[in-house]
Amino acid sequence: MSFVENLGARIHWDEEGSGAPLLLIMGLGWSSHAWHRTRPVLGEKYRTIALDNRGVGRSEAPPGPYSIAQMAADAAAVLNAARVNTAHIFGVSMGGMIAQEFALQYPNKVRSLILGCTAAGGPQAVRAEQEVLQVLMTRGQDPDQFAKAIRPFIYDQGTSPERIEEDTAVRRKWYPSADAYFAQLQAIMAWEAYSRIGQISAPTLVVHGENDRLIPPENARQISARIPGAKLAMLAKASHIFATDQPHAAHAAVLEFLDSQATRKQERASPVPGNTLA
Repeated sequence: MSFVENLGARIHWDEEGSGAPLLLIMGLGWSSHAWHRTRPVLGEKYRTIALDNRGVGRSEAPPGPYSIAQMAADAAAVLNAARVNTAHIFGVSMGGMIAQEFALQYPNKVRSLILGCTAAGGPQAVRAEQEVLQVLMTRGQDPDQFAKAIRPFIYDQGTSPERIEEDTAVRRKWYPSADAYFAQLQAIMAWEAYSRIGQISAPTLVVHGENDRLIPPENARQISARIPGAKLAMLAKASHIFATDQPHAAHAAVLEFLDSQATRKQERASPVPGNTLA
C-alpha cells in the first residue's frame, strides 16, 4: 500500500503485474477496486498502476469542489512516486476526462491514451437524458438506493443480474461520502477540453458502449474525430460499464491497441536496411 501527498490530499495507489507501465484512472465516485474485471487481464502483460482519485477509496477527501486538472496532477504525482517517466494512460468515464487533461498537461509522460466511456466536456458535449441527470443528483441519499437507480443507465439490458451484483458488491465496500461525490461531480461539470483535445499527439483509442445512457456514444465519435489519428472502438450490446457488459470484446480492443504500440516502438527502433554504419 503506497501513498503520495499532492495538492493538499494523500493519494493512495498500488501496482500489479509487470511490463510496460499502464496507469488506470477510475470514474466518478468509484475507487480503483472497480477495475476488478479489467486489471487482472491487463496485469498479465503490463505493470498496472492504479490510484484512488481524491475523495474515494483510501485517498483523502479534502473539502471540495475538486477540479479535473487537480486530479490529473494527482495522477502525475502517482507516476512520479512509482518512478515512472512515461506510461500508457487508461481512464474511464470521469477517469477518461482526467486522462484527457493529463495528456494535455503532461504530454511527455504519455506513451498512449485509452479513453473509455467518456466525453470532452463543455457545451459541445452530448448530454444524457434529463432522467439520468436527476439520478446523478440523488447521491446524497442511501448509496444502495442510488446504485439501484443508476443501474439501468450504466448496464446493458442483456447483462446478467449476477454480474451486475458482483460489481455492486465490490463498490459497496468503498462508497464515498456524499460531500466527496459531489466534489468530484462539480469537477466534471466545470471542465471542458473539447476546444483543446486537438492538441493531443499521443496514439489514442476511444472505447464506448453503443447503448451507453450515462455518457451517450456520440461523445466517443466526437472525441475520436478531434484527436488526430485516434481509433474508435464501439462495442455492441454494451453500455457505460462495458467491461462488465462485454468483457471479452472490451479487453480485446484495449490489448490489441496496447500491443500495437509495442509493435510501433519496435519498428521505430529497427535499423533501416542499407543505412547501417560499418
